[in-house]
Amino acid sequence: MAMINDKDRKVVGDRLSKLTGSVKLMMFSQDMECQFCKETRELVEEVAALSDKISVEVKDFMKQEVEAKKLGIDKIPAVAVFGEGDKDYGIRFYGIPAGYEFMSLLESIEIVSKGESGLSASGRERLKGLNKPVHLQVFVTPTCPYCPRAVVQAFRMAVESPNVTASMVEATEFPHLANKYQVSGVPHTVIGDSPQPMIGAYPEAAALDLILNAVA
Repeated sequence: MAMINDKDRKVVGDRLSKLTGSVKLMMFSQDMECQFCKETRELVEEVAALSDKISVEVKDFMKQEVEAKKLGIDKIPAVAVFGEGDKDYGIRFYGIPAGYEFMSLLESIEIVSKGESGLSASGRERLKGLNKPVHLQVFVTPTCPYCPRAVVQAFRMAVESPNVTASMVEATEFPHLANKYQVSGVPHTVIGDSPQPMIGAYPEAAALDLILNAVA
């Protein structure tokens, strides 16, 4: 059974027909003991089949451990989104980007294809002052309608700043991490090593306030 139904395939195909630059979806999986690995692989392959601008590479998490570590990938299923010339903006999906998070996948592809963050001029200027690396982990569930906004905003920051990396983490697939970071509601964004999370989908300026203060 296809992951994307016929009606949605037409809509998604029309949307992806507007891509300008190439995008590579690199998925890390393994044959055994990986919940939703098969479904995630099928989903990204179906998306890639809708555009000649998108390619997919499937890697074995165990057999290609060195490459996974190089990319900072420590759990599966994982999808890394690369832009033109295999440019790595630090955008990662951990867990299947299904439900509302399918929109996050589509928007990440569009942003990376353009190679432009789409942040406001003031937001871009403020991020220039970020001189320390920070990893934004946005915990989500597929049924959360507000989560894609937080995820995509984190991805936009990763595209804009080389000091930002951003991950979508599906909370129910990684309960040990949800427990570690005391995730009781989503979206829940962990800002680097800061004990103060960002809970909810914040406007750009307010999100930048929290992030820049956390790493100051």
